[in-house]
Amino acid sequence: MATVIQGTQQFQGAFKEMWLVTETVNFGNAATGSGTFASVDVTVPNVALGDMLVAVSVGVDTIDGVIYGAVTAANVVTLTLLNNSAGAIDLASTTCKFIVGRPSW
Repeated sequence: MATVIQGTQQFQGAFKEMWLVTETVNFGNAATGSGTFASVDVTVPNVALGDMLVAVSVGVDTIDGVIYGAVTAANVVTLTLLNNSAGAIDLASTTCKFIVGRPSW
């Protein structure tokens, strides 16, 4: 049985700074075939290498795709759609929300 804690107390003290970001993105087309990628860069002022993407949410069904991301340079978060399906995935332009945290440890 999973242990679930709902609320904000689980992050207290874990991050010394956090960015809550909402951006309209368009991943374009992740070509046919398992393991293909489509990426977009989002400018987030003051993030730095070593910061971590805590969560990501998009406003459309990713259809067997996985969206993940990372801080790839100063002020840049790269979000990537991994196509795990047998066909092409072409997501519509959508609202993407994500959280970036700077670890306090």
